[in-house]
Amino acid sequence: MKNTVATIKQQKENNDKITMLTAYDYSTAKLMDESGINMLLVGDSLGMVMLGYEDTISVTMEDMIHHTAAVARGAKNAMVVADMPFMSYQTSVYDAVVNAGRLMKEGRCNAVKLEGGASVCPQIKAITEASIPVVAHLGLTPQSINAFGGFKVQGKSEEAARKILEEAMAVEEAGAFALVLECVPARLAQLISEKLTLPTIGIGAGAGCDGQVLVYQDMLALFSDFKPKFVKHFADAGNVMKEGFAKYIQEVKDGSFPAEEHTFKIDDDVIKKLY
Repeated sequence: MKNTVATIKQQKENNDKITMLTAYDYSTAKLMDESGINMLLVGDSLGMVMLGYEDTISVTMEDMIHHTAAVARGAKNAMVVADMPFMSYQTSVYDAVVNAGRLMKEGRCNAVKLEGGASVCPQIKAITEASIPVVAHLGLTPQSINAFGGFKVQGKSEEAARKILEEAMAVEEAGAFALVLECVPARLAQLISEKLTLPTIGIGAGAGCDGQVLVYQDMLALFSDFKPKFVKHFADAGNVMKEGFAKYIQEVKDGSFPAEEHTFKIDDDVIKKLY
């Protein structure tokens, strides 16, 4: 069954946890979709995990549209959410609506996600009034990494926790249908989840959220040089891939691949006539 805004909201009401993973290409999206994932996030994290940037700041609208369209082609049932990249919505309400429209029209996503609280509520309201569903994002918002001074847990003090709670209520009032909470204390995320009617999706925010999201390269252990505290490795795909690559290299070099069963035949008479 196709996952929609209505079915995602129903999952919260039924206490049925929402599952979400990042996806950036057709083949991965197809596998995740066939596994039964509820939502696929085409995150601007693609800047780091797909394009090799140090952060998400350099990701463009063209990058997002390109990858979103690929994911959308692989997702038959999962709801596809596309990140609005840095400076595609902060500049004005007009820019926000135009760029959200491009992600939906050209990228074929089902919803867009943008970072921030009260400061982007006018954009959230305008985008939703244009019939484009919006996922909000609070806590550690990677596009604000320079303002935060690094990747740090947000909302640990009373003042900071109250601000996140107030901004969560503000984005709900503005029309967001779901909220990602990133790197906030688990009890705060649970409190927010209880107070809001919209579904919350946590990443580094504990089990009290209505759903969870992870970067798929993290949960499959594709990178060995960095593992965030909130990540669990559900499969060691990185080592499996490296073993496969190494075996391929070895067999090509020693001549055992390609073997006879991997080749196509031609009559000897044809070959003789070529000499």
